[in-house]
Amino acid sequence: MKRQNALRAELGVIGGSGLYALLDEVVEVRVDTPYGPPSDALFLGEVAGRRVAFLPRHGRGHGLPPHRINYRANLWALHSLGVRQVLGPCAVGGLWPEYGPGALLVPDQFVDRTSGRVQTFYDGRPLPDGSVPQVVHVSMADPYCPAGRRAALDAARAAAWEPVDGGTLVVIEGPRFSTRAESRWFGANGWSVVGMTGHPEAVLARELGLCYTSLALVTDHDAGVESGEGVTHAEVLEVFARNVDRLRTVLFKALEALPVDRECPCPHALDGLTTGLPGVPGD
Repeated sequence: MKRQNALRAELGVIGGSGLYALLDEVVEVRVDTPYGPPSDALFLGEVAGRRVAFLPRHGRGHGLPPHRINYRANLWALHSLGVRQVLGPCAVGGLWPEYGPGALLVPDQFVDRTSGRVQTFYDGRPLPDGSVPQVVHVSMADPYCPAGRRAALDAARAAAWEPVDGGTLVVIEGPRFSTRAESRWFGANGWSVVGMTGHPEAVLARELGLCYTSLALVTDHDAGVESGEGVTHAEVLEVFARNVDRLRTVLFKALEALPVDRECPCPHALDGLTTGLPGVPGD
């Protein structure tokens, strides 16, 4: 029974590689999904007595660019192991002067500016087992879990890292950074930060009835905020590395604080719907 439980988890983190290194007695699990392989193996362990699965979004060697990540496989793999609440830390550029490197934002909205990404489980196409998902439309008016956002905000404050409560994450296709005109346009629309991986993670989580919370670490001022050469890859990596330890601290505190019993709207996203997906309840 202990071995069986070791292959299950209730909480998940989709983020950069290295987080699993902090866990004791990690179990590495390869998961097959109807959508192909996820980005990497899942690394299962415990945080504050709770089973947690870590998934390196870009693979442990950071070999997957944002537009090539198999987002459906990633969310399906977590769901199949029992995960019902997901934290999704990501690196972003700040679109306003006050959101500079080292700021932590917990967004409450996103805007999709990607193109070509598969962003739904409910496309009516047959799965390998012959089952056919229904065409289902879920509400995304409030894309992030309110309980998860509360846990993330409280965790950041407990770690003496005052977060930005709310704001809009605009997700671009990548892997290139924005032009100055694009960056200025994003900021002029009132959007707060720009990243490349927040969509379709949040949508796919909602389609499985999961709770999803984004934690956006600002690594740079985007191209339209200040003059100079603009964003560089090296700059992003350097600022992220400088803040990764306290980001881990916030993640672990947030995982510990996530509610055991979900009373948020997320589990009810599929109420009254027939999904046609195995293991995904609806009506």
